[in-house]
Amino acid sequence: MAIHGKDTTFSIDNSAGSPTDISEYCNNVDFPGLNADVAETTGFTAGSKSFVPGLKNGTFSISGAWDAVVDAVLAGIVGKEGTFSYVPAGGTVTYAGEAICTAYQVSSPIGGAATFSASFQITGDVERT
Repeated sequence: MAIHGKDTTFSIDNSAGSPTDISEYCNNVDFPGLNADVAETTGFTAGSKSFVPGLKNGTFSISGAWDAVVDAVLAGIVGKEGTFSYVPAGGTVTYAGEAICTAYQVSSPIGGAATFSASFQITGDVERT
């Protein structure tokens, strides 16, 4: 069954460390999930490669309609770590953890709406509930 993305929610700590729901300003969350490092352990005489699992890593980005409220939250956390909560499409699954805001951009084209985008580096584990 397909689920519509319009019911997605996203919150991030503001510069004071308080969780702030900015869902009404977001129109896209790109959360590709986590990647895992692997270390090769293949010996010289092996016919196939072998590996051991390593550490997980992940990034995500958000974007949407710019507003002074979202600007106050995102501009104030660039380079800082905070707690995020992402609930895609209606609340059946929640991804939560800590992330560092690595970039925040604003765009205001002459023929369109002012928009924002922000990128995050996940630090530590992501809890999926």
